[in-house]
Amino acid sequence: MSALADRAGTAAGRSGGLRISYAAIKRGALWLLTASSGFALIEPSPYEVIFLLAVFAFTLTGIRFSQKLVPLLSLLLLYNIGGAFSLIPWMDEPTSVRFTAVSVYLMITAIFLAAIMADDTIARLETLRRGYLFAAWCAGLAGTLGYFDIAGLGGVFTLYGRASGTFKDPNVLGPFLVLPIIFALQHVLIGRLGLMRGFLVMSVPLLALFLSFSRGAWGNLAASAVLMVLLTFLTSPSASRRMRIVLLTAAALGLVVAALLIALSFENIRSVFEVRASLDQSYDQGVTGRFGSQLRSIPLLLGEPNGFGPLRFRWIFPEDPHNVYINAFASYGWLGGCAWLALMVATCYVGWALVFRRTPWQNHAIALWSVLFITILQGVQIDTDHWRHLYLMLGLIWGLAALPTPSLDASRARAAQTLSLRTTT
Repeated sequence: MSALADRAGTAAGRSGGLRISYAAIKRGALWLLTASSGFALIEPSPYEVIFLLAVFAFTLTGIRFSQKLVPLLSLLLLYNIGGAFSLIPWMDEPTSVRFTAVSVYLMITAIFLAAIMADDTIARLETLRRGYLFAAWCAGLAGTLGYFDIAGLGGVFTLYGRASGTFKDPNVLGPFLVLPIIFALQHVLIGRLGLMRGFLVMSVPLLALFLSFSRGAWGNLAASAVLMVLLTFLTSPSASRRMRIVLLTAAALGLVVAALLIALSFENIRSVFEVRASLDQSYDQGVTGRFGSQLRSIPLLLGEPNGFGPLRFRWIFPEDPHNVYINAFASYGWLGGCAWLALMVATCYVGWALVFRRTPWQNHAIALWSVLFITILQGVQIDTDHWRHLYLMLGLIWGLAALPTPSLDASRARAAQTLSLRTTT
């Protein structure tokens, strides 16, 4: 039904009416969705409002839901049912209610993004990528201006002396910027961007990620880049392409090292870097440190089928768990915790199978999975359950995995139809 509506909308444009197709309207809504994803200083954020508009735009012409998405839907639903049970004793606390409601909302975003991959796949992926890049530049530029206190913006766009940009926490800004950087790097490797232009595209997000001084974000970027390069190398169709990847990876690494040395030549940057680069942080150590609290919480959680309640971990221990898997059991109970673990295992099975399938969207899948897989692993170090970009990647990976592998002729036809989408940014 969606495809018929798209054709009808295009035909209406050709007949002299409003010259815009339903497909273009929906792509515009998707661009706005990811373009607004980097603005999280206010609640509700623009992302929440635009998501409702996007859902409205797509439901007008119908959304196809594949049966292959049932595991995603079921596990996310069980996860949130567990959260609802855990919330019952704390219904009079607005913060706990809001926390649970946000989880339900994010579940809906993941399912929506997975479902819409069934039609106009490459065009929608490209639209989402471009919108995300715009958001990354806005958030990154704000973080950079704030860090250097340009125009007095330090008080707005920094936290604890670290760039936070349009986010409330530098530890969220940093990981948010990883995906557009990985996409830009991949475009250099596969020839869609020149080396210097690619470095320019990723420059502001890369600088802001560095200035967030988030060790988790640094590790996420490094590991995601290595995984993306490896997967792109292994799936390349020719020896010449693989040699290009090796040479350009070495050149890109050299540029990054040179940029890092330049950045560290500034005293105010080097001093913070020396502190943050250390793995020996005081708040991680001891019985009451981050890891000590995580270990002490496990025996308690084994006796609490409904967990501690939403955001109640911090009432028992000095701070939040900083571990999404422990937080799943603490805030969503045994049901939610088991569902989250099962979802991550199922996603790993789906994601690893997806990246080795020869499809027109294989490169998109590789970039998305490289970041999502590392983010899943990073969950042992930080609470990721309310990261919008996690649910974005989750939905897209499941949505792409649900698609049938097109035949060679269909792949060529699709590639010809989407040739105009192969721009440089």
